This record gives sequence, C-alpha cells and structure tokens, in this order.
Amino acid sequence: MDKQTQDNAQDSNMIKDPKNWTTGDEPMTGAQKSYLKTLAEQANEDIDDDLTKAQASERIDELQHKTGRGLEDQHGNQRK
Repeated sequence: MDKQTQDNAQDSNMIKDPKNWTTGDEPMTGAQKSYLKTLAEQANEDIDDDLTKAQASERIDELQHKTGRGLEDQHGNQRK
C-alpha cells in the first residue's frame, strides 16, 4: 500500500471496530500476544493469555495509550 493510500485509509471504512471483525472471536495471534506482553511489561500490568483477536486489539490500544508506545501520527511522528 502506498503512502497516499495509507493516508486516505485513515478516515475510511478500512479501519473497523474490533467488535465488528468477522474473525474477532478467534484466539489472538502470536504477534498480538508478543506485542501485548511487551506493552504489559512496560505498563506493569498482567494480560490474559486467552484473549480473542478483538479483545487483544482493544487491550493493545489501552496499553499503547497508557505507555505512549505505538502512538504515531500519519507522518510517523510520536504523538505527545
């Protein structure tokens, strides 16, 4: 995906609420689990190993906000 397409996607329907994912009830992916572990360690929080993909995505969002990690604007700059 090119940069312009990515920028346009920010406000499109390509970004779905995890509650509306067709695969949201499946177990979280290995990548989600790994990233959650990293974020949870930084936030000094525990994570549930039995989260669904949708739950893991929401938890990642929560921990990113708490730690400030992964919060970048469309230009790749860290948000403050």
